[in-house]
Amino acid sequence: MKKTLFGVMAMALLAVSCGQQPSTADSAYGPVRHERVPGKYHNYNVAIYTRAYEVQKMLDPQWLDSTWNVISSQMKVDKIYLETHRDKLIIPYDDMKRVKEFFESKGVRTAGGITYTISEPNSFETYCYQDPEERKAAQEIIELTASLFDEVVLDDFFFIDCKCEYCLEAKGDRSWEEYRLDLMHDAAINVVIDPARKVNPNCEVVIKYPNWYDHFAALGFDLDFGPKHFAGVYTGTETRDRVTSNQHLQPYLSYNVWRYYDNLQHSNRGGWVDTGGMRYIDRYSEQIWMTMFAKSPEMTLFDYRQMLNPIRPSHRAPWQGQGTSFDFDEMMKPVNYNGKEVTPSTVARAAGFTLEKLDRTIGFLGNPVGIKSYKPFPSSGEEFLQNYLGQIGLPIEMVPEYPENEFVLLTEQASFDKDILKKIDATLRGGHDVMITSGFLRAMQGRGIENMFELKYTDRKTLATGFMTGGQILPVENPILMQQIMYQTNDSWEMISGMNSGLGWPLLHRYLYSENNLYLLVIPDNFADLYNLPVPVLNQIRALATGKVSPVTFEGAADICLYVYDNNTFIIQSLRDEASDVRISVAAENVTLTDLLEGSTVEASRGVAQNNRRGNQGRSSSFNVTLKPHSYKVFRF
Repeated sequence: MKKTLFGVMAMALLAVSCGQQPSTADSAYGPVRHERVPGKYHNYNVAIYTRAYEVQKMLDPQWLDSTWNVISSQMKVDKIYLETHRDKLIIPYDDMKRVKEFFESKGVRTAGGITYTISEPNSFETYCYQDPEERKAAQEIIELTASLFDEVVLDDFFFIDCKCEYCLEAKGDRSWEEYRLDLMHDAAINVVIDPARKVNPNCEVVIKYPNWYDHFAALGFDLDFGPKHFAGVYTGTETRDRVTSNQHLQPYLSYNVWRYYDNLQHSNRGGWVDTGGMRYIDRYSEQIWMTMFAKSPEMTLFDYRQMLNPIRPSHRAPWQGQGTSFDFDEMMKPVNYNGKEVTPSTVARAAGFTLEKLDRTIGFLGNPVGIKSYKPFPSSGEEFLQNYLGQIGLPIEMVPEYPENEFVLLTEQASFDKDILKKIDATLRGGHDVMITSGFLRAMQGRGIENMFELKYTDRKTLATGFMTGGQILPVENPILMQQIMYQTNDSWEMISGMNSGLGWPLLHRYLYSENNLYLLVIPDNFADLYNLPVPVLNQIRALATGKVSPVTFEGAADICLYVYDNNTFIIQSLRDEASDVRISVAAENVTLTDLLEGSTVEASRGVAQNNRRGNQGRSSSFNVTLKPHSYKVFRF
């Protein structure tokens, strides 16, 4: 059996009488409507998360006062999360109360935090909620925390990665996913939520979900159950550096994952970033921007320790000096806080500078609009693909329920819905187009899709050396590996073809069904090869997919993102290292385009006829814009 000693832990905890555990059926209280408390920013609140390690250091009044002076002299902070436990380090009640009172005396709101790890350095070793001792200890931790705070957030690790003897015996014949989901449902209610409310009926327990959402179910995270039972969710929007960090997450995930979690129960309380893996400090700023472009009401900066890290000359990117959206040189100028001039010295100033500039941008924006991409519970396949699509300029809106009566994008994840073919049929026959990926087609073969659409996913590949569209073959620098899809001549049509030795295979394909179109987008074996597609190919994909949901699209290279809002505003952002020219198209004539940050008007360059298979659908207005490296512009039309 797994044996862990919790004697010292138990002594450190506040003694609370637990009583009898209530039943799961009576315990869940669900998401709580959470209004933003007005603070130091106009459009959101800013919080700092503090690990138990740093809370422990705060028991030294000199360390606490000196470090807080450094942070608060360089940025504005509305709230601080104070952690009671991490890696078996527990902050006793009286000690935490002293720290809590210090921040409240400074006008900073406080909330609690818990990281349910036995040892984070040991491959993120979590608590085992099957082990009676560890289960008891986990409950005592939430009881301690709830006795101190009315709001408690569970950091990333409320999952289980244990395979001890307790787990092996309890699992039986179930899969690990089935066993862990059942166990964590029980732990959520009977170990965390109900004990917290028994100690403090006003306590709202919020679960923070990390950024690796496509692999959640295997470790017991349930995006259906959790948002219905916890008071709210929080979102890990850390994307760090996509090349050097071991997750290789695409920057667009910082936007996309926040939108997806908010679409679960509309109880998403905020986004959460850290400084990990950044080569240049611009990357840190970009994570904050993209989280807030999603309309997050709160930004949490992990963590207090990182806010004290020094800013170094190496953090200044090679593209600085061009007046980019994050201007390193401007950030490093002395700043006046509370009547004192302070020279920026730590990451706190980079965060403060970013958030102060960004506040004005967010004030212009309505509600996000995007291409609905359906991801049911639980589902996986073509993992994190939507973020790559966001990186080529498609505004994505991932949703947990099938969107009826509108255009929808279906990746392999959607194949987990047993009724998905009926839903596709209803959408197409109801007057709307559907786009599927090659991964979805593969997953649905043998399940009836061949009776609807004569498209076949083969086991053959092609190494495309160029792509044909509009009668022209456009070469690529490095060949792109993609699947060969078979179809019946004159029954459906290639729109873009991957070419090799004179033979072509669909990259984008159109299949007429009823009076509407099923589009097939073939995804390269390496998703990042989407960025290597020729610009005219990217333009055609954007015009087709984005044009179904937005009056705005653009022509230009990959690593440029588009965010569209329902009040005729949009953001276009470059993640490229060099300046980029783009052509923005708005589906209307005589349009005025205003650069809201500059306060200037952009003159239309031309009007373009827009056509599809039904004929002329009107004209659009085009605008030529140059984006500086790692910068964004905000427009209203």
